[in-house]
Amino acid sequence: MRVYPDQLKQHLKQLPQCFLLFGDDPWLIENSKQLILNAAKKQGFEERGQLSQETGFNWGDLIQEWQAMSLFASRRIIELTLPHGKPGIEGAAAFKTLLQHPNPDMLLIVQGPKASAEQTNSKWFKSLDAKGIYLPCTTPEGKQFERWLDSRINHYALTVHHDAKAMLFSLFEGNLLAAEQAMQLLQLLSPKQNITPEQLSEYFEDQSRFSVFQLCDAILGNHQKNAQHMLAQLKAEGTAMPILMWALFKEINLLLTLKLAVHNGEQLSKLWGQHRIWDKRKPLYQAAITRLDLDHIEHMLAFASTIELNLKQKGLEDWIGLSHLCILFDPRAHNRLAHIKLTD
Repeated sequence: MRVYPDQLKQHLKQLPQCFLLFGDDPWLIENSKQLILNAAKKQGFEERGQLSQETGFNWGDLIQEWQAMSLFASRRIIELTLPHGKPGIEGAAAFKTLLQHPNPDMLLIVQGPKASAEQTNSKWFKSLDAKGIYLPCTTPEGKQFERWLDSRINHYALTVHHDAKAMLFSLFEGNLLAAEQAMQLLQLLSPKQNITPEQLSEYFEDQSRFSVFQLCDAILGNHQKNAQHMLAQLKAEGTAMPILMWALFKEINLLLTLKLAVHNGEQLSKLWGQHRIWDKRKPLYQAAITRLDLDHIEHMLAFASTIELNLKQKGLEDWIGLSHLCILFDPRAHNRLAHIKLTD
């Protein structure tokens, strides 16, 4: 039975024979596993055995563990990791043997990477799924991440201003572990205060990823001197270029979306909430789409794509190209730097 991680607590009163934890998000996997282990302990599962399908793994060890009697007359948990998500013919046969001999004193937790449709439709997966719970632990995005963020804010009993929540969304979408650590920090620093965007800026100003967002604010506002200084500082601090590229791509794509919407006669007031742009940043986007033409933004997107292509395919960290990309947020630079071409 497929159950999403945020629904897991509702299914732990009576534990099934097995759990399938497959996904690419480490926080969801570890948090889900800990919830299962805590519930299992309350139900008498006190011993744990851990197996991993590495080179030379013997599937007979799994069957032996399943059939072995506990030395302490307690119920037992077997955690099995499938690094590639596929047990093979021998593994599928082992799972079949386990299911043919159900054992109420045993709990099987199978963990692996994100499961493809081919895997979830396989006989071995379906047979385990029929006797247990399948938890797809994929990093939530968009509205799903927003719901996850709200649930963690409630978990830590935080009061967060809506603009600060939008900032948290922008900072941590795609990184649940970092978001969780931020929630823990905020609980320590402001357990009973209404947390504002200004407070978040103070709390996270020493973290390189937040500095990247400061750089974005500088280029959106066309404060080129500050932007170039920040970029040099980020390089000196060893900030990973993929983080910078992720942030700049996000801003350029958003500018393109806003510019096209305005070009088509849409009202910006309807777009702020849709794209989670908090009040403090609205003037920055308004100014950027006013001064930049559509062809400017499209050129910036192509320029950024070439930088990223060189980074991914050749391992080339083009900091000069990145500096030029920041300068292109000033429309006057498009004529002055038109002669500069990046090779891909």
